[in-house]
Amino acid sequence: MGTTLPALMYHSVSSVGGPLRDLAVPPDRLAEQLAALTTAGYRLIGLTEALELRTVGSTEKLVAVTFDDGYRDFLTAGVPALRAAGAGATLYASVGHLGGHAGWLGRWSADFGPMLTWDELAEVAAAGVEIGNHSLIHHPLDVLAPAVLRDEIHRSREELEQRLAVPVRSFAYPHGYHGRRVREVVEAAGHDNATEVGRRLHTAGRRRFAVPRFQPTPDHTGADLLALVEGGGPRLAPQLKRLAQPGWRLVRRAARKAGRTLT
Repeated sequence: MGTTLPALMYHSVSSVGGPLRDLAVPPDRLAEQLAALTTAGYRLIGLTEALELRTVGSTEKLVAVTFDDGYRDFLTAGVPALRAAGAGATLYASVGHLGGHAGWLGRWSADFGPMLTWDELAEVAAAGVEIGNHSLIHHPLDVLAPAVLRDEIHRSREELEQRLAVPVRSFAYPHGYHGRRVREVVEAAGHDNATEVGRRLHTAGRRRFAVPRFQPTPDHTGADLLALVEGGGPRLAPQLKRLAQPGWRLVRRAARKAGRTLT
């Protein structure tokens, strides 16, 4: 495990039904998953810290824990679960949605509850959780015009740093979509690293601005998640998805010009 880094991608700490149920892991299942990893000897920390340790050659058993979007249940249920497990994490805040709801989820947004307010996000930071940037508005970045793309990434990072008085070093691409142009803007804005979905292990020293993550679901027991982390996940499906990205980007760009958004 010394040359690789497993990273986890959570969203809501709650129970949700319907087609988006995999985006929510209940508090008791989250606690079970974290406990299984720590019992197996893994140290659970935020992504930037984990990458730094791998960069300097640490062979410690590490898992980077991340949460996307910034739902209020992260403060009420996620932080206590992390504290009980002695775990750290990175929370990626969707800046333009703070204090509101996850509008990009459409008619299912109410199922996920409200987003953190700025004051609540400050509480999360004070609890020792790394605050990362999830852009201004939660929509795919790789189909945006250059000026809009730059504003989405630069303005959200600046607002997070100014209002929270913390360094914002990590970025998560909304919906996981990115490309060379997006990665270059993220780096130019001052971020040190960025995450995609990927569903595979990250290899130390490679693609620091496209760190892949596994997605735990409510169906993963602690033993299941441990097996996923130690087994490295499926090999073929992530590769096929990467190969399909350029063509799918053209489809989504055409849809955006027509006034529709495909995710």
